[in-house]
Formats: sequence, C-alpha cells, structure tokens
Amino acid sequence: MAVTGPAELLATWEAGLAQQAGGRALLLHRAARREAGTDALLSVPLGERAADLFALRRALFGDRMQVKIDCADPECGEAMEFELDAGEMGARPRLPEGGLRVEEGEWVVRFRLPTPADLAAVPAAAVDAEDARRLLGARCALSALRGGRPAAGEELARLPDPVLKRFAEAAEQADPAAEVVLNIACPECGAATPAELDIAAYLWTELDAWARDVLLDVHLLASAYGWSEPQILALSPLRRRYYLELCADA
Repeated sequence: MAVTGPAELLATWEAGLAQQAGGRALLLHRAARREAGTDALLSVPLGERAADLFALRRALFGDRMQVKIDCADPECGEAMEFELDAGEMGARPRLPEGGLRVEEGEWVVRFRLPTPADLAAVPAAAVDAEDARRLLGARCALSALRGGRPAAGEELARLPDPVLKRFAEAAEQADPAAEVVLNIACPECGAATPAELDIAAYLWTELDAWARDVLLDVHLLASAYGWSEPQILALSPLRRRYYLELCADA
C-alpha cells in the first residue's frame, strides 16, 4: 500500500470533520484504496474494509495499537490499558464460491456477506433490532428455496429467526474481522470486559490527533520562517521536528 501524503491526509481529515461515523469510515477507506470508486468501496464485505483500514493504520502509524477501556464491573471500574499488534488484525473474508449456504428446516438460502452499504441502509429503515436483522437478511439473500420451491420476495422479507441465526453464524465464521470483540480480563478483579474494536473509529481518532499536531507545526514554522503550508508539509517529519527545536531554542 502506498502511504498517503500529509496534504492528502489533511484533506481527508478536513472532509471528515463534517461527517458522522459512516462518512468518516468511507473517507478512510478511500484513503486506503485510492483507485476504488465510492460504489465499489460501499460494496465490499465489512471484513474487507476492516483489513484495508488495518493496513492503512500500519502504513501511517505502525503496528502497535494502544487500547484503553474500563473494567465492566461497576464495583471495580479499573482503567485498563493494553497493546494490540495491527499486523495480526484484519483477516480478510473467506467466502465460499456461490455465497454462504444456510440450511434450516424447510429453508435453503444462499447469502452474501454484509457490506457498508447494507449497514447504512438497514438502520434507517428498521423499526427495532429484530426488524434490522430481517432487513439485513433480506438484503443479503441471493437465492432461497422453501420446501424445494423458490421463495417469493415477501417470504425473503420475513425469513424465520433460525435461518437468520444460521446466517449470522456463517457470516461470522467467513468474515471474522467484520466485528472484532475483545474479552479483557481485569487484572484487579478478574472480571471479563467485552470491548468492540472499531478500526474506523480508532483510526479516525488517531488521524484527528495527528492532523491537529501537524497544523500546530505548520502554524509555528510559518510564523517563524514565513514558509507556506505546502512547503512545510513537504518537509520530512524528522526535519520538521528539527526546525521546531531550533525555534524553541531561539
């Protein structure tokens, strides 16, 4: 993966300030796959996007990821901090040819893996969590047989819970990076604390901190030397830091 330059990263950050989580994830994915169009990015499996974002994170900030959470036990609440290796995260989907085949009772259904477009569309139309599961299942169903005959559109919209459960299990096995949940044992009380690792949100937080630091560097160097922002961004981080040290010593 070619590392995106600082000017492009700042443009991504600036565009993301006016976006919500979904829009920011798309911007980050576009930075990771600069050759792909919006429709293509929204149509990849969720684990594929996560793998691209973990690769972008490694290229920009390295392998070591610091994670901070609080113990889930209300009587403890211990602040915990640990490290993850980004190189070990983000396994790409393993989708069988022809999609995920689910058999349950009289049903035989083939599904595709959920995509960012599905996640964006389903919550907006869903009444509750159960309705969201049904809408997601209907969107991802490629074909369905019920008692040996093709299922109609209305039947696909009302797939039974056991079929949807099987679909969720098959999707989790085929695309484990789509939703990464860590179970951390508290060193103080031993309680297990589940924590979802959302790489898009994590990477956006890092990009936000990086962008604000870079803009402060630009401000200080422009004030000291009269250089333009493009001239300052063209400096390597090491040279930029050296000039800042000279400013501090002056």
